Amino acid sequence: MKLPQGFGAYVANIGIKDATNDFTLVVADKICAAAGVFTQSRFAGPSVVVSRENIANNQARAVVVISKNSNVATGEEGLNNAREVVAGVAKAIGCDTKHVLIASTGVIGRQYPMQNVRAGLAAIPKTFAETSVEDVALGIMTTDTVHKVAESVVAGSSARVVGVAKGVGMIEPNMATLITLLFTDAQLEKIDLDKIFRRVIDKTFNCVSVDTDTSTSDTAIILASGVAGAVDLAKFEAALYQVALSLTQQVARDGEGAEKLIEVCVDGSRDDRQAKLVAKSIVNSPLVKTAVHGADPNWGRVAMAIGKCSSEHDIDENQVVIRFGIQEVYPSFVDASGLAELSKYMRGDTVRIHVSLNTGVAECTVWGCDLTDGYVRINADYTT
Repeated sequence: MKLPQGFGAYVANIGIKDATNDFTLVVADKICAAAGVFTQSRFAGPSVVVSRENIANNQARAVVVISKNSNVATGEEGLNNAREVVAGVAKAIGCDTKHVLIASTGVIGRQYPMQNVRAGLAAIPKTFAETSVEDVALGIMTTDTVHKVAESVVAGSSARVVGVAKGVGMIEPNMATLITLLFTDAQLEKIDLDKIFRRVIDKTFNCVSVDTDTSTSDTAIILASGVAGAVDLAKFEAALYQVALSLTQQVARDGEGAEKLIEVCVDGSRDDRQAKLVAKSIVNSPLVKTAVHGADPNWGRVAMAIGKCSSEHDIDENQVVIRFGIQEVYPSFVDASGLAELSKYMRGDTVRIHVSLNTGVAECTVWGCDLTDGYVRINADYTT
């Protein structure tokens, strides 16, 4: 898969942790419209701080990602190191530092190995050979088991939207999304790109959760080169949503140790906030996640997760309907043979839970994964 028109990339190993690629740079031919959203963590990393500053005017030329070291909780030295990386990239490609964005992902609390980083910056080529989107996605990975890419064509035009993402743990974004980079050759005004981007992120990446932990490095960025010309905004939003949704589901399915994708749809809700609150309560419940892992159609755990949303006084258990797949499990009675069929359904790689609250007409769908012993093993040994 190729990047959209107007972009080039460079991916390399600069010795951050091991022999795999850990330095990824995507560069636009010229300064272009950009938008970004970032973690709301009070421990936001230096890369987030710098990128927030640099994208304030919704313009950018390049984004650089260092993987396998998040450079978080590293004090003034860490902030200075992030600025040095941005300055090095800007010098190499010939632009102002304010037009370079940076993201980092990996272990918290460790400084960049700056001697290696400086050598890597000095090796940035003057021109970029054609680099595939897959190579970009591989370059930003940490504990991911697969690279994550998606693309879509904007209807009625030649413009494309291409995205890559990484993230399998420490995932419950809040106005951000792990590390996600999106690129398009559609031409959009900065204000339109920003509004559309935020709407799409809120309906996709802000609806994914692997382990309820919000990362210190969550970053989502989009750059629009404009080479393919103007597009219909509604059609562009639809294409962007398709790419973001695909990446969201890929992230959830690749959660650390995950074996199954969980999709929770809550409808008939009073408003969007209530629908999302209840859906997240279900998908985040360790008891629900382990039941899904064990193919146990224990709908009582779903009822528990709904019930603990105790501030939602208009939720009435007598009005709630719970389904696994298309099978209603509450309030309808499911006999032993029905439970056996449900268990068979839950042995598949995707389990859908559908809840109707009957407090209104709003709805929300969220995605997550099962909880396995693999998640425990990965995170017990993460820094070793």
